[in-house]
Amino acid sequence: MSYSPNFNSGFTASRNRSKYVSPQSGMCSLCTEECEGSCEIAQAAVLGSQTVYPMTTGNNQIASEKEYPFDYSHFNINGRVFGAIGAQETYEEANIFHVKTACSYGSFHPIKMTMPIILPALVKMNWKDYFGGAAMAGVTCVIGEDAKSKDPLLKMEKGKIIDFPFLEQVLDSFRRYDRGYGQIVVQANAEDDLMGVPEIALKKYHAHAIEIKFGQGAKGTQPVTKLKNYAVALEKKAMGYLVYPDPETEAMEFAAHNGVAPNFYLYGRLPLWNEESLMKRIDELRSLGAENIYFKMAGFDEQDIERVLQIAIKAHVDMITFDGAGGGSGYSPSKMMNEWSLPTICLEQKVVQIMRRLKTGNNSLPSLVMTGGFASEDQVFKGLALGGGCIQGIGLCRASMAAAMSAQKIGDSLAQGIIPHHFMQYGRTKEELFGDLPDLRSLYGKEANNFSLGAVGVFSYLNKINFGLKHFAALNRKFDLHALDAKDVIPLTREAQEALDSLSLT
Repeated sequence: MSYSPNFNSGFTASRNRSKYVSPQSGMCSLCTEECEGSCEIAQAAVLGSQTVYPMTTGNNQIASEKEYPFDYSHFNINGRVFGAIGAQETYEEANIFHVKTACSYGSFHPIKMTMPIILPALVKMNWKDYFGGAAMAGVTCVIGEDAKSKDPLLKMEKGKIIDFPFLEQVLDSFRRYDRGYGQIVVQANAEDDLMGVPEIALKKYHAHAIEIKFGQGAKGTQPVTKLKNYAVALEKKAMGYLVYPDPETEAMEFAAHNGVAPNFYLYGRLPLWNEESLMKRIDELRSLGAENIYFKMAGFDEQDIERVLQIAIKAHVDMITFDGAGGGSGYSPSKMMNEWSLPTICLEQKVVQIMRRLKTGNNSLPSLVMTGGFASEDQVFKGLALGGGCIQGIGLCRASMAAAMSAQKIGDSLAQGIIPHHFMQYGRTKEELFGDLPDLRSLYGKEANNFSLGAVGVFSYLNKINFGLKHFAALNRKFDLHALDAKDVIPLTREAQEALDSLSLT
């Protein structure tokens, strides 16, 4: 059998014309000349190299469509009937409302969170409520790479950013709800770093944390954007971007003047860090005021994973987020993500094995977060349990944005007097429908009644995740999430049992 999708995909808006599909190639087994061309091959025949990337990105989220042979569903959650770890064995204390889900991390500047969840890097669609909801819920969130491309008022001089008002808006979307938990982090890819995003974020807009990303918009390889014309190519080159072919050569100037210029592409630079340059850059960022340093890593080669972890330990990095195959929000579901990298559960397995080797001695260890396809409390619980103390948090990216968009849409409908049919049984007003508003009022006062409902939706979604985690933890008689380990899950398949055996946790 094949685990890869065929040419009928949501992220390219393509479809196979025939219901008979060749499992190996993904093509229709019967390919006819009468077909109007609805599959990915037809798209490539017309649109060319740009179809390497999703054709429906932008105001959409798109997840991987590959069916991996091993994932968190291969485990069930264990349960116990004796004892109470982390609580007194009394009815009053040994209950779900006393399960401790709060956590903290940080080498020099500790950050408290209400739950072991972060909202990984995004800066599109309903970003304002994504970050606002994170602040309400009391968790860390990350502003995605290349936010500069979304700012029409961006100003640059000599290849460096000198004004970036959009970044201030994004930071403020968290700050206006900040209640002392979590942190908003500015992510920087190689391009951002070269153009001075960390500098202006720290010095002008008073950010406190920078996340260095290994890999960029497509996780492993780099994003390529087809530019509209020669003039745009010159404009992007002047800003400091890599443009291919170089529009400033005499040959390209001549070709453009005569109407025979090729396509021009903007290409994201590959990160070219080594230990020396990375350590130096981290020292520079701290001298500029960065209180916390984060890494964003994907399922690269195992030796690279270990090298990043070793550098993080030496540099006292606060947190590393490992992003596995199977997740996705934008470019991620393209072939370079569908068919590349370790699936999240396999990546977690490798990271835990490496961390156990590096844990010896008095090393200052970074907090580790797994992300990539998590959306429900059972998945979060399994991710934490399999981490066996090495994984301190789970990233909920795409699902949190879905909560922001859904709640905003429902709020807009209510403002027009329209109640979605499937919610009518729960009420007809904002106060009746949004069930966790009382919890927000208890935190912020009556002002919470006027909060953006998209942000309320993110708060409510994360509240549900946290509440569900408490149920599973109490089921295992563990009233502190720090006590979770792989004995709290049950392998259902041979692959799952082998994973547990490899971690030496059974």
